[in-house]
Amino acid sequence: MGASWAVKMKNRTLYQTLAVMLVLIALVLLFGHQAATTQPLFKGAALIVAGIIAGFGIGVVAAIMGVAGGELLIPMLILLFGVDIKLAGSLSLAISLPTMLVAFFRFSKDAAFSIIKENKAFVAYMAAGSLVGTAIGGHLVGVVPNGVLLPLLAAILLISSVKVWKHH
Repeated sequence: MGASWAVKMKNRTLYQTLAVMLVLIALVLLFGHQAATTQPLFKGAALIVAGIIAGFGIGVVAAIMGVAGGELLIPMLILLFGVDIKLAGSLSLAISLPTMLVAFFRFSKDAAFSIIKENKAFVAYMAAGSLVGTAIGGHLVGVVPNGVLLPLLAAILLISSVKVWKHH
């Protein structure tokens, strides 16, 4: 649904929506993580229902944003399910795979990916850099304290929101 909405939205509306979403996510990370515990917010069937609702919402928003959803999944896993930030990052990768596949399939039906063909070298360089960064980040998991990760991610999201808002 999110991918369908994204391809139908006017560009300016899409960019402003994305910028607002990024600011909201950053605020949740900055101020909501204090509420995080090691216990889930719900138990039993309520936890399953909360997971399904959160997963649906994240899937829609992630497809609108054209991302895998980690920027939403990680706060949800921390706040709703009481998961440690480092474990939440790993879990978000596993959860994001189906989201990425569905969004990729939906966006590929439109001309949204024609830009990839025009920028093959850039995409290849970014993918290579991402692989190297992921390998290095995997080694740093035990080194970087949790108290640094949330504010750093929030800062990146806030900077990104400004750039997205100004995008023409």
